[in-house]
Amino acid sequence: MNLYNMNKMSVLPLRFWTFAVATSFLFITCSRPPEFPNEPIIEFIGLSKNTIIQSRSSQLPQDTIEISFKFTDGDGNLGNADSVNIILTDSRDGFNHLFKIGEIAQLGAGKGIQGSIKLTLTNRSDTRYFCCTFPNTRLTCIPSTTYPKDSLYYSIKIKDRAGNWSNTIKTDNITILCQ
Repeated sequence: MNLYNMNKMSVLPLRFWTFAVATSFLFITCSRPPEFPNEPIIEFIGLSKNTIIQSRSSQLPQDTIEISFKFTDGDGNLGNADSVNIILTDSRDGFNHLFKIGEIAQLGAGKGIQGSIKLTLTNRSDTRYFCCTFPNTRLTCIPSTTYPKDSLYYSIKIKDRAGNWSNTIKTDNITILCQ
């Protein structure tokens, strides 16, 4: 009997310390939401691939490239379905492709938000994301044996509802096959 009571007493302190340690981890990890600057911050993640056939007729099979990047926004006011808030700038000619992020709901107790965005760009002829350009001409999106490849990267920035622009990131180089 005495041995049973001794084992029972030695188990109680172990249970108490296990509970105390688990509770302290809970308070440490759940007490503060992360703090981010009020202006959006973005970070390039990657491309789904880095080679694509140039934009072409909609009767031909289409292809896509996904651009992925992370974001944080300290005041949680990213997204607005009524106005442009993502700009992709073509490195070759400075042309801006405009996109909209719908409003992103805040979750949890803090105001800041974070997440990731994937932009899917297709080589359909009406989008012109992946048109080959050639020296000394304004012709684009035509097959060329003289210039079989072109390349570009996109610069990307986003804007929150307060008008704060993010930093600018660059994608990796994308090779366009001028077929």
